[in-house]
Amino acid sequence: MSRSIQDVARLAGVSSRTLRHYDQIGLLPPSGTGPAGLRHYDDVAVRRLQRILLLRDLGLPLAEIGDVLDAQTDEAAALRGHLAALHDERRRLDRQIASVGRTLTALEKGRPIMAEEMLDGFDHTQHEQEVTERWGADAYRQGDAWWRGLGPEGQADWKARTAELSRAWTDAAARGVDPASDEAQELAARHAAWLGSVPGTPGSDVGRPPRAYVVGLAEMYVADERFAANYGGVAGATFVRDALVAYAEREL
Repeated sequence: MSRSIQDVARLAGVSSRTLRHYDQIGLLPPSGTGPAGLRHYDDVAVRRLQRILLLRDLGLPLAEIGDVLDAQTDEAAALRGHLAALHDERRRLDRQIASVGRTLTALEKGRPIMAEEMLDGFDHTQHEQEVTERWGADAYRQGDAWWRGLGPEGQADWKARTAELSRAWTDAAARGVDPASDEAQELAARHAAWLGSVPGTPGSDVGRPPRAYVVGLAEMYVADERFAANYGGVAGATFVRDALVAYAEREL
């Protein structure tokens, strides 16, 4: 099905000017043009626009969005990665909606409400206890201070880059890439560098996580469904684990 530029702009909540700009920079060419030069878009183009909007919402610059889309040869795998991220975001928003609802009810009825109930879903420190138990209180404090120091823009950029790495893993897994291949090992090297860039984590002082840390996390990606969801499920997480273990044994 083909739609006009005005129709697509209306459905996507963007302007026709934005779509023309996407065309000019090579990010979203139209499927074709009519006799008067009017752009139109088929289902393939609309799916690409959907992915562009998802990546834009993550804070990724347009130049990087193009690189991500070009690297994602398996469209279905990319969409599975987007879907997993959206499910995570929905769970967070559901908690916020519930907490705001409780606060409003308490306010209107003059009832007391605990701060923990009002702020549920708003604090990124929800995993404080888990991090502290695994790697110690100092690791959590350093990581927390680093995260807060990034500020809103830095946090958005970090989230976008993290999501891009997850999508790259998911895409490679869906294509059946060998965990020991150069492509998978390059991803593993990127992943290890990503892990080592967070202050307070093991090996962050030298920017090189130790083997035991990488292998332990790799195993957790498979064992914990929260992490497996980031890689398209258990099968994708298993691929990530195997690639990381191979990398750790060879390089760390």
